[in-house]
Amino acid sequence: MVIERLLCAQTRSPSKGCQPVSQPRPIPRLLGSLLLVTAAALSGAVASGPAAASGADRAATVRPLGQIVPAPASAEPGGAPYTLTAAATIRTDASPEARAVGERLAEVLRPSTGYALPVTTRPAARSISLRLGAGESALGEEGYRLKSAPGGVTITAHRPAGLFHGVQTLRQLLPAAIEADTARPGPWQVAGGTITDVPRYSHRGAMLDVSRHFLTVEQVKRYIDHLALYKINTLHLHLSDDQGWRIAIDSWPRLATYGGSTQVGGGPGGHYTKAQYKEIVRYAATRYLEVVPEIDMPGHTNAALASYAELNCDGVAPPLYTGTAVGFSSLCVRKELTYDFVDDVIREVAALTPGRYIHIGGDEAHSTSHEDYVAFMNRVQPIVAEYGKKVIGWHQVTGATPQKGALAQYWGLDGTSQAEKAQVAEAARNGTGLILSPADRVYLDMKYNKETKLGLAWAGYVEVQRSYDWDPANYLPGVPASAVKGVEAPLWTETISTDAHIDQMAFPRLPGVAELGWSPASTHDWGTYKVRLAAQGPRLSALGIDFYRSPQVPWPAQ
Repeated sequence: MVIERLLCAQTRSPSKGCQPVSQPRPIPRLLGSLLLVTAAALSGAVASGPAAASGADRAATVRPLGQIVPAPASAEPGGAPYTLTAAATIRTDASPEARAVGERLAEVLRPSTGYALPVTTRPAARSISLRLGAGESALGEEGYRLKSAPGGVTITAHRPAGLFHGVQTLRQLLPAAIEADTARPGPWQVAGGTITDVPRYSHRGAMLDVSRHFLTVEQVKRYIDHLALYKINTLHLHLSDDQGWRIAIDSWPRLATYGGSTQVGGGPGGHYTKAQYKEIVRYAATRYLEVVPEIDMPGHTNAALASYAELNCDGVAPPLYTGTAVGFSSLCVRKELTYDFVDDVIREVAALTPGRYIHIGGDEAHSTSHEDYVAFMNRVQPIVAEYGKKVIGWHQVTGATPQKGALAQYWGLDGTSQAEKAQVAEAARNGTGLILSPADRVYLDMKYNKETKLGLAWAGYVEVQRSYDWDPANYLPGVPASAVKGVEAPLWTETISTDAHIDQMAFPRLPGVAELGWSPASTHDWGTYKVRLAAQGPRLSALGIDFYRSPQVPWPAQ
């Protein structure tokens, strides 16, 4: 069976020596169908815009079955396409989870098609069916099967997250104009065949730094919507740093009201009330993203230290900080009040967060001695566990003693010292799971090239191919493949404050990181990926995403 085959199948300091590594790759056998469909799609994409819909151009509106991002684990084209018409319904089973996924699909499809598309439990011919299926346990928590034929489209999954991911695939199989918020002429066709799809890694994340520049609830929700389309399942919110504290803490109210009152460059800053944070968490959950809050410590804490003088070793509060330097702040590790503070913050954040993890930072603690750092991290981790959460920390946490079940997030470079990499590898061999976020690969705030106006370049320039063309399973020497739990693309905001800024820096690199996390290694090939990515251009435009048109990608003519 197809599914059986599927399932068996340092520091943030400047680095001048990081150059893209280009190595020839053999084309895997499983790429055959992707090569065919992407080649066909490129000719179609260049020849026609998203609204082309008649005569000889009609065939170009049917997107080949495998031409989606992330690449599916298995795509078996076959048969005539399905056509969505005004008579169609969206059929779900009686479960509230399936119905919610159906309603979300209807919200996407109704504006552009102009169709009523009622969500119902009653069967109807030539409609879309969403099924949480008995006998589909092999699809796991997030997998799905999509079957398309003239009589209808059926998406089956074992769990609601899989059903939701299948719906994102259906969106991408429809013409890009399906994403429009006003009626378009169609036709709305889906290629015939079957996709059976499960993710490679359980953690496929994106980090959003709301501390250096504060981002509103609506800005975060917009980003969540875009992440969900590419099957990202984790939103890591960087809620505290030197420049701002962004979450209300009742037991230490000045953290938000004073520590959150500014940002890089001296703007007004801001913070989330508990209700606003809970709304972000709720909204993310409807898109099947788990929110991981980060309270960075013992460094990156100037906003907290400025808010409460007693947290400083000398009892003197520093001024608020609006610059971009790192490594100068530290909690007073040997002061008992520090751990009362940490306990209060973790307790309140944990109570607001239904997810499994709290991120405790731990990076760039240059003002903390190694001895104090180890003592601090080893004392803070049990506090996280006390409130029912597991620890994630930046990879420097491996210099202490990672708690059982902890994850270390690696953000080093290709050129990070072998000693630092060896420390991470040893922790991985001893049971610490890894999330890979190499800065010179997937930091979305890195400039594409010297002409890029936004972003930084301390990790080198990161064009689209460099961001995509690496393998998480063998990136760090000495790390067992089983220790790699996934990938995550951080977006730091020293230079980023608007939706347009987010769009330019995240897209088109983010879809490639999503593919690294979802798709089998056997599908990984830059030559075919860049064609599938190019076909995403009209969709990104239809969604209002002002993406960077990288010259490495053969985008359709505008």
